[in-house]
This record gives sequence, structure tokens and C-alpha cells, in this order.
Amino acid sequence: MLSSAGRRVFSALARPTLRDATMTSARSPAALRRLLSALAILEQRDGVLNTGSLSAITAARKLGGSVHGFVAGSNVKPVAQEGAKVEGVEKVIAVENGAYDKGLPENFAPLLVENIKKGGYTHVIAGHTAFGKNLLPRVAALLDVQQISDITAIENDKTFVRPIYAGNAIATVESSDPIKIITIRGTAFPAAAVGSGSAAVEDGVDPKAECPTEWVSEDLAKSDRPDLATAPKVVSGGRGLKSKDDFDKLMLPLADTLGAAVGASRAAVDSGYADNSLQVGQTGKVVAPQLYLAVGISGAIQHLAGMKDSKVIAAINKDADAPIFQVADVGLVGDLFEKVPELTEKLKKA
Repeated sequence: MLSSAGRRVFSALARPTLRDATMTSARSPAALRRLLSALAILEQRDGVLNTGSLSAITAARKLGGSVHGFVAGSNVKPVAQEGAKVEGVEKVIAVENGAYDKGLPENFAPLLVENIKKGGYTHVIAGHTAFGKNLLPRVAALLDVQQISDITAIENDKTFVRPIYAGNAIATVESSDPIKIITIRGTAFPAAAVGSGSAAVEDGVDPKAECPTEWVSEDLAKSDRPDLATAPKVVSGGRGLKSKDDFDKLMLPLADTLGAAVGASRAAVDSGYADNSLQVGQTGKVVAPQLYLAVGISGAIQHLAGMKDSKVIAAINKDADAPIFQVADVGLVGDLFEKVPELTEKLKKA
């Protein structure tokens, strides 16, 4: 039995204190969301927003905290205003300086770090594109944190899902870094729609860091066909096409008839049948169209890593045992030099 004095002491020890209540409140999901802030990196070229980079905003919104956008270059105010129309974006930070037009990481990384520090962001998100893969590792190094690459899902503010071993295994990783530097797989997060949002556009901090790299020139492959990375239909050719002439003769009319983008396997690219910009696979572009038609592609694991998330996969190959048929929804075993022209003609008449 406790004495009355003992009961008073026990009661005082058991009574909730202000600190206990504050700690409980701070751990609540609503309180945690208030502490989160994500910066989505928007890519632009010649004053035109790369709509694929809007997937970064979609990913940022899944975290539940505030979402800001970031863009830099010359004539970026129209790009910033377009990004400000996306629902859920609270602010777009713009830095007007032609030195950042080409996205050279040597001067873009210090710029981004200064704005991350000023904004106190907990998450920085960019697409797993050539730009994002070139820039964010340097940003992570400058902030002394570890980058989390090519994520396909967000479980919470510190837990993320990403493919490893060419997509043969899925890893769930948790980061304890104060700032999470993340690249996302664009096909896993749909691009946020530009709607009726009215976010503020503010000028960012420009450290005007010296750039040891000089931009010399670029040679871009131009096409009137849909962009491979975002096209709803893709037709890809492989080594089975045997030559560049056959690739162009068979694949281009088929793509034009379907209104599809043209892709290629690494074997076709290495053999000179198609330009490197058309490569689909682990070391090329990752696509997830509504329809993916693989012609003369055996289905090496590196190629499957770049297209296995397609909604419908169709394949034409003379080898009935080709690995591509194991993932294909529709398969046609036959000579592609006969079947592709026949398919193209039937599609034209449909």
C-alpha cells in the first residue's frame, strides 16, 4: 500500500507533461507533413518547359509536404509561370541567367545547392534523365548526403522503392540523411497536368559560380515523330533487321502508320542500324507506352529493363524460343521481312 505522499508522487510522475504532449504532436503525420518541403527540378530548353520533368512534381506531391519548383536559364520566366499553373505547387523559384541554359553541372550544382540551403528543403527531386543523372550526384556530394537513384515508388518521406540488377530485383531503401536527393523514373510517375494553379514565381539566389567547362556545340537528332520517352506507342527494331537500309525500309513506315515513336535495341544501335538516341534498355531510354512492338529483338535482359512496364507488349520474331515471347502479350512467329510489310499494309487499310 502506498502512503498518501507516495500516491501524490506517483500521480505527478504519471501525469502528462507539456513536453510529452509536444513530442506526441510532433510525431503525428500532420505535424511531420508540415516539416516536409520538396524542391522539384524543372528542365527547360530554349525557354520551353520539358513536360516530362513535371513527373518530379507528381513525386514531390506524394510526400505530402509543401512543393516548390525550380528552373534556371535565359528567358525562363514563361517556363516558371507555366510550372506555377500546376496544382499543388506553392512556389516556383526562377534564376534568369544564360549561363545555366545547357544545364552544365559544374555551375548548375552550386546554384542548386545555394537555393536548397536558402529554402531549407528536405527533399530534392529530378527526373532520372541525362540532366538529372549528371547534376544531382554533384549536388549530393556538395551537401554530403547520399543520392537515391531511379525510384519507382514512395512509401513515406524517408522510404523509397527502386529497381536493381536491371529490374530483376526491387529494393526498398530508407534514408536518414537530413536532405534526400532523389531521381525518379519518369514512367513510374505521370507528368503533373498544367492546370489552373496560381503559385508565386520568385527570383532565386544566383552564386554565379565559375564554370571550368565550356559549351562547344551539340548535334541533335531531329524527327517529326513522337518523342520516344513519352510516346504512347513505340515500335522497336533489333539485330534481326540486318542492315540500316532494312531498318529504315521496314520500321519507319510501320511507325508512321501507327503514329508511333521509333526505338531500337542496343544490338541495332551498335550495328549502326539506328541512332544512339533511339536506344531502349538499361543503358538507353526507359519507356512505358500503351503499346510496345518489338521487331527482330531477341529480348536480352538489358533491353527488357527498358520496356517491361509497357501496357501491351507485342513481338515479331522468327525464333519461337526467343526470350521476348516470355514477356510479350501478343507474339507472332515468322519472318519479319514478310510479316512487317504485311502488317503495315493491313494497318493502312484498317
